[in-house]
Amino acid sequence: MNPIVEPVAAERDVLTGLVGAETARGWLDRASDGGFIQAMLVSLKRLPSVNLAYGKAGGDLVLVEVARRISDFAREELGDSTIVARTAGGDFLVASAQTLSRERWQWLAEALGRTIARPLIVNDERLSLAPRTALLRGLAGESGGALLDRLDQAAEALQRSAGRRVLWADGSHPARGRSAARLEGDLLGALHRDEITILLQPQFDVASGALVGAEALARWQHPTFGRIGAETLFAVADRGDLVAQLSRHIALRALTIAASWPSPLRLSLNVTAEDFALGEFASTLRATLDRTGFPAECLTIEITEQTLITDFDACASALEELAQIGVSVALDDFGTGFSNFRALKALPLHTLKLDQTLVKDIARDGRDRAILRAMVAMARALDLKVVAEGVETVTQLDILRDEGCEVFQGFLRAGPIDEASFAALAAAPQ
Repeated sequence: MNPIVEPVAAERDVLTGLVGAETARGWLDRASDGGFIQAMLVSLKRLPSVNLAYGKAGGDLVLVEVARRISDFAREELGDSTIVARTAGGDFLVASAQTLSRERWQWLAEALGRTIARPLIVNDERLSLAPRTALLRGLAGESGGALLDRLDQAAEALQRSAGRRVLWADGSHPARGRSAARLEGDLLGALHRDEITILLQPQFDVASGALVGAEALARWQHPTFGRIGAETLFAVADRGDLVAQLSRHIALRALTIAASWPSPLRLSLNVTAEDFALGEFASTLRATLDRTGFPAECLTIEITEQTLITDFDACASALEELAQIGVSVALDDFGTGFSNFRALKALPLHTLKLDQTLVKDIARDGRDRAILRAMVAMARALDLKVVAEGVETVTQLDILRDEGCEVFQGFLRAGPIDEASFAALAAAPQ
């Protein structure tokens, strides 16, 4: 299905950068012409309390971070034919024109809820928000306004329902926990059967265009629910206490693949807070490097600021141990949400990885380009490399080159590809 494109002049929420209610309503009108639509309205019930406790500035920081998490989740799990909007205060709409089962839409809502509920930092204090989510399937010929009204009514009913987090607008509800429990069991079997696949996001040198490495991305092609992206995959693993096992599996698969590349290239692995929690991450990764034969000096560990929130000292200790054997460390998604400048000083960082939201408008907005320039200058002062994500146009690449970015990834050159395609790309003349 072709994506339903929002108008070029779509109004944007100044704070989060998402489209607003009017644009969402028009998108829903157009999507309903295709005969199928699913939507969810995510509400932050505790936002007024956040504003009272931390002021409007603190509340705004929370909204920006939540908007980023929702956008990243929707892009990862739903792709095209999807819209994310801020419809009011602490309310966010996610809608898709894909044909999805009710069961899948519900566990996507549950996984998104867990993503939003991960801890965040406001004024040096740790905060968690548990959203409430109203779900529905659009009716034949239903207008965008009517659909939003039904979601609003369900959201209001949900706010009055103590302890309930997800509610269908038609009042129905799949058997509680059935889909989640099934997925947990399926995941355990998938790990034993080696069904979790690795895709590789190629990374290129900005100046020369040469291939320099890849970021490993995990995917699960479920026989019933279809493709499950990393965000939901790890949410399912978390429910089943399988995160450490899943991470070890991904690291082993990715490093085994990378060890077979025809020339030395960098591999980037994403690491979660749960990986550090057991205190064995560094030793386990060293053992995996020894087992696969992939050189430690060609490996980059990518951490996010979110990863550091749980136990900064434990993370720092493990990363120092890995740095001593040549492993590099990249701070991912830098410049979004809660920039933790403590990490720039305390961790053995090698790279800053700029989120694609910082790259998206650098060709159109002078302020975005100024922010990019400032971040690159800071990285240079700290002797750090800069990797830019989400590069889609030649103009963006030209600006990154002019500003001194070293590495980029994005659909301008290649999206995530399988290991055979990456091996062919690596073997091709550069």
